[in-house]
Amino acid sequence: MKTDRRNPVLQKMDLIRTISRILLGAFLIFAGVNHLTVARVEFLAQVPQWVPLDGDLVVVLSGIVEIVLGLGLVLLGKLRVLMGLATAAFFILIFPGNISQYVNGIDAFGLNTDQARFIRLFFQPLLVIWALWSTGAWRSLRAANFNLRTLFAGDFRR
Repeated sequence: MKTDRRNPVLQKMDLIRTISRILLGAFLIFAGVNHLTVARVEFLAQVPQWVPLDGDLVVVLSGIVEIVLGLGLVLLGKLRVLMGLATAAFFILIFPGNISQYVNGIDAFGLNTDQARFIRLFFQPLLVIWALWSTGAWRSLRAANFNLRTLFAGDFRR
């Protein structure tokens, strides 16, 4: 995003977005490392039974994807719109795991009641919004009238 350097409100908003993007990246790196180490069993509980791959492989692959996305959000500021879109898509793709955990009553991450698992479902859309807002992807999508072809034909470094 290009900021009018004379407008302190826009400068502050850019700073807030940047900090938010970096925090989301750090969160993803942390979660990805946990996928591969100490919380592997907990994440395995979220893999729906209908996924046609070995559950442990899904956990490992999703952990690697989270680390890559997190590093991209932290280090690739010039590609932040693309990273935001990829991160939002990832959050949407893993949402069925949260639904499966709720529907099947699977305890993991301290979510040991139906109410807790149900409330957890509302956090995934917030993660999607966080990814789109903090990277400027939402603004870029709006500018392209939500036409991905137009967006991809443009410059991601806005």
